[in-house]
Amino acid sequence: MWQPLHSGNREVESLRCSARNVRTGRPSRNTSTSEETHGVSTDLSGSAPGRRRIRIEILLVLGLSLGASAVYSVVSIANRLTRSTALADQTATINGALSDRPGFDLVYQLLALFFDLVPVALCAFLLWQSSGRPLGRLGLDLRRPFADLGTGTVLAVAIGAPGIALYAVGRALGITVAVVASPLDAYWWTVPVLVLSAIRAGVQEEVVVIGYLFARLGDLGWGRWRILVTSALLRGSYHLYQGIGPFIGNVVMGLVFGLFYQRFGRTLPLVIAHSIIDIVSFVGYPLAVALWPELFAPPAPRT
Repeated sequence: MWQPLHSGNREVESLRCSARNVRTGRPSRNTSTSEETHGVSTDLSGSAPGRRRIRIEILLVLGLSLGASAVYSVVSIANRLTRSTALADQTATINGALSDRPGFDLVYQLLALFFDLVPVALCAFLLWQSSGRPLGRLGLDLRRPFADLGTGTVLAVAIGAPGIALYAVGRALGITVAVVASPLDAYWWTVPVLVLSAIRAGVQEEVVVIGYLFARLGDLGWGRWRILVTSALLRGSYHLYQGIGPFIGNVVMGLVFGLFYQRFGRTLPLVIAHSIIDIVSFVGYPLAVALWPELFAPPAPRT
């Protein structure tokens, strides 16, 4: 049986190993190169990809997902701040209609939800290539679903309640735009799509910004605080289109979620917490407008 080489005659031993494999019909194995199987090169050494490859991989993943959203949000806040209209008098619509025809609007909404999750699958695929256990490394396995559900609910309350208060303070200070959600009575499928949209946001953001990014930046040798702050700032940046208040709130949320992940290594509770927060925000918006119109109702159009 072939054994790892410890002497200096690596080339000679490699040739001998290849000769034995040829006689036995086994593919040749070399410690310094990738393995060739049926003409396809696959690296079975189990070593992590090079630093340059990881950096490029991170840029591609973020460029296809939340990194692009962050760039658009930075441009959006620059556009808002340079307008003559005050930030508090501007609006940002989330989950708005994508077509004036109900049937096509539903199709567009579902397609958008599906394609927003493709980067999540890409993250799992890339980690599977390097580790062989992508869901475990992302903290998404179902080893303890009920405990994760309970923890996620507690996190949702702990983050969501101060988040609503921060939004109200931001509106009062004029540093947050009026966020307008879709009306619940638009179509029969509006509420289910809003719930799916909330779950999509939870899965996409927590897998990419926490699970994947923490894993890959760790592979680059980054320290825990550097990873934590970078992830939190990214989370805040793609919410900048809503104003300065949501940026601050989401940075704080990113720090709390990141510390939780570093302590427990679990992403699923964060997905659950994020989904609950967004479900309450999306579906509870009309109720909030009715109860506190001065804070949640969109500003009246100027004549």
